[in-house]
Amino acid sequence: MKTKSANFLITSDLPWENAGEGVIRQIMGYDGQLMMAKVMFKKGAVGSVHEHFHSQTSYVVSGTFEVIINDEKKILKAGDGFYIEPDAPHGAVCLEEGILIDVFSPMREDFLKK
Repeated sequence: MKTKSANFLITSDLPWENAGEGVIRQIMGYDGQLMMAKVMFKKGAVGSVHEHFHSQTSYVVSGTFEVIINDEKKILKAGDGFYIEPDAPHGAVCLEEGILIDVFSPMREDFLKK
């Protein structure tokens, strides 16, 4: 498996991957220690509650999201962000179509095609 992305990543050259109903993502850069992904949600799309051993921080580029972390819910809009500690249950519902930038440490090997 490749453990490092190219140094320069041009949006128009990168594939979008299906990440669930109404959710697509682009991998924007990674190495073994971190990964950044752009995630686009249609209105009403759900990022089901899940957990993983990675640390995660996310930035709301556009749209409105109801985010749940450890049973605490907040409505977040463009310019807001959130942090998820390892193994914390979390998810999101897209209230207004938008984009998140997700950063993980270490990288999400499960996001890479084998």
